[in-house]
Amino acid sequence: MKTVDGRQVLAELDTQIKICLLCKLNETRKHAVPGEGSSTAEIMFVGEAPGEQEDLQGRPFVGAAGRFLNELLADIGLRRADVYITNIVKCRPPGNRDPFQEEIESCNDYLLAQIATITPRVVCTLGRFAMGLLINDKLKISGVHGRAFQKSGILYVPMYHPAAALHNEALRSEVVDDFRSLARILRSETVDG
Repeated sequence: MKTVDGRQVLAELDTQIKICLLCKLNETRKHAVPGEGSSTAEIMFVGEAPGEQEDLQGRPFVGAAGRFLNELLADIGLRRADVYITNIVKCRPPGNRDPFQEEIESCNDYLLAQIATITPRVVCTLGRFAMGLLINDKLKISGVHGRAFQKSGILYVPMYHPAAALHNEALRSEVVDDFRSLARILRSETVDG
């Protein structure tokens, strides 16, 4: 049972993130994107970094990848309000480039605080950067996507980023299957490693 008021802690983290100056991304962002969703979510989705639409709106996963994520959630009986969605980097890297290591490190305490506050049963890493940071940077997402790994009492499930399926139609069915596997994992709590 959760005893800390997670909404208040997340609101305080959001405030800190929105005024953060720890890396140079603050110089080019329009809005920091802390994350959103339920403070008591059983499932947390962690992507790489905000894109253009996220930077403009200050909300995670609101562009085309976000619409696909909403479809994937609906397919397994969930809504955005049921989960928590964030990224490892809270500000958009210019031109949507990959985040630099120092940017990831600058945001890491925020992400760890979000995970500790929400205490989800499952953290789904979306894409290789989130998987590398939260699960294991030696793994290849093509070999482990959709499998569950237990770490510190939480199931971590690496998945392709929804944007990957938008850019490569061949991945779409794998992403859909991974989300359906997530529904089975939630029911069974099957763990691979």
